[in-house]
Amino acid sequence: MSSNHRWRSPLLGEPREIELAAGRLQCFDRGEGPVLVFAHGWLANANLWRDVVERLADRFRCLALDLPLGSHRVPMDADADLSPAGCGEIIAGALAALDLREVTLVGNDSGGAYSQIAVAADPDRVARLVLNSCETPYDEFPPSPFDGLPAIAADPAALGQLFEALRDRAIRSTPVAYGLLIKHPVDDLVSDSYALPCVNDPGVLHDAAKVMSSASSEPVHAAGRGLIAGFDGPVLFAWGPEDRVFALANAQRYAGELAAGRVVAIPDAYSFTPEDQPEALATAIADFCAATVPAERPR
Repeated sequence: MSSNHRWRSPLLGEPREIELAAGRLQCFDRGEGPVLVFAHGWLANANLWRDVVERLADRFRCLALDLPLGSHRVPMDADADLSPAGCGEIIAGALAALDLREVTLVGNDSGGAYSQIAVAADPDRVARLVLNSCETPYDEFPPSPFDGLPAIAADPAALGQLFEALRDRAIRSTPVAYGLLIKHPVDDLVSDSYALPCVNDPGVLHDAAKVMSSASSEPVHAAGRGLIAGFDGPVLFAWGPEDRVFALANAQRYAGELAAGRVVAIPDAYSFTPEDQPEALATAIADFCAATVPAERPR
């Protein structure tokens, strides 16, 4: 059996493992300076950020999480809470376990949804938030055409049968797989690392089924309302005008309701902006960090 599903890019830096209440979480650590923490979404992993990290590690400490969202290498404990609140707690727990402060948290796709949940529940370690093509309080979670996954994932065997189709690389480029998410081709090694863990590792499939079957819009919407009401840190929305899953208009509306929201357009990209336009995204993140000083929080 090929081990491509376990591959991680050397551009991510040194691998680490963090012991959390939910189990062992892998992450990758590269660079020195102000801390950036990267959170991917469903059926992706830390590889999503490899080319962004490559462009930022000379100025920032970059930590890319390998979240248990279906393309990870180390399954969580069997009783791990992988609901939206539980996934938010995994992100917050990683920041606490690594004793990180004044973090810029960067979330893409459902990783952006979980990042909002994490910050709304525990904002003290996050100074800035970057939301990149993800759910907002005005989107459904999961969005169309992936909104049927929670019902299918209620039966892990059925979810596994569905994911068997991802062994065919041609199928991965269709709209029901990654076709609406990635505009430009990615290397087979990267694609395999996203698509194959669920079909090669029963523990990973078990985690994915828990994540997907528990997904619902209300926790994301509630987190967004909480951030609008109480988060004073700067928030960047890095968004592709061509995004076919997450509407730019919803990002603009959300940015306008936050205390310090701003929108930067990333052309020629779909939702997986770190794949399609890593240079533009890295520049937007670096410029945002240089230009924003979070407000002083009450002690």
